[in-house]
Amino acid sequence: MLSIGDFARTGSVSIRMLRHYDAIGLLRPAHIDPSSGYRHYTADQLTRLNRIIALKELGFTLRQVADLLDAQVDAAELRGMLRLRQVELQEELAAGAARLAQVEVRLRTIESEGRMEACDIVVKSLPAVRVAELTAIASDFTPAAIGPVIQPLFEELCRRLEAAGVAITGPTIAHYGHAADGDGSVVVHAAAPVDLREREGHDFAVVDLPAVEQAATVVHRGPMAEVMPAVQALSRWVEGSGGYRAVGASRELYLSCEGGQEHWVTEIQEPLTRA
Repeated sequence: MLSIGDFARTGSVSIRMLRHYDAIGLLRPAHIDPSSGYRHYTADQLTRLNRIIALKELGFTLRQVADLLDAQVDAAELRGMLRLRQVELQEELAAGAARLAQVEVRLRTIESEGRMEACDIVVKSLPAVRVAELTAIASDFTPAAIGPVIQPLFEELCRRLEAAGVAITGPTIAHYGHAADGDGSVVVHAAAPVDLREREGHDFAVVDLPAVEQAATVVHRGPMAEVMPAVQALSRWVEGSGGYRAVGASRELYLSCEGGQEHWVTEIQEPLTRA
C-alpha cells in the first residue's frame, strides 16, 4: 500500500485534495490505521483518481464527477469528452493553456493504463554518488507546482558550479521529500554529480546520496510533463510484485537533455526493500 504522501506524489495531486476527496466520499483510502489515523491507498486506486481529475478539469462539479464514476464512464467516452474540452480551452485566454496541458497528461495516463509491460521495469542497484545540490519548496506534487521550481533550480545550480569552476561528472538528478510541517508541500532537490572532496565553503550543498541495494527503474522518453504514466506504471509494478515495497525517496536521473524536450531521456528510480 501507499502512504497518502506517496499516493499524492504518484498521482500528481496534493495531499489536501486527497483528504477532501476522502471527506466527501469521492475517493476513500483503502485502509486507515486505527491507532495513528494514517491513510493508505492501493495503486489500483490511481485509476479512479485519474478519472476524477480528468472529469474535474472538464468543468464538472465533484457531485457530478461522483455520479459519472458511478455510471462507469469508460476511457473512450472520457477521451471524446476531453477532446471537446480541448477545443474550448484553445479558444480561451492564454491562462487556459496550463489547464489544457494538465488535461492532456491525464488523458494519456488513462489511455496508457495497463500497457507498460513488466519487462520495461528493471530492478538494479544504484551506486552512491556525491552531488552538489540546491533545494527549494513546491506547494505540492502537481506538475504545475513542481515544474516552475525544479527548472530554475537546475539553471541556478549550473550557474553556481560554473562560477566555482566545478565540473559536472555525470547525469543530473532530482529527488524529492515531504516537508516537515506536514502541509503537503514538497522539498525539491536539484543535484549534479561532482568530484569534490571539500563539503564546506560553497554556495551550494555537497551531499552524498547513499547507494541503493535495489531499485525499480523505468526509462521515460519525452517531456517531464508527460512522465505520469511511467511513474504510475512503476508504482503498480512494485505493488503487484509481491516481493517488494517502495522505501525512501524516489529519484529522477536525467540521462539526456539534448535537443527539445521530446528527445529527453529520464530514468525514474524507486528504491525498494523486501516486503
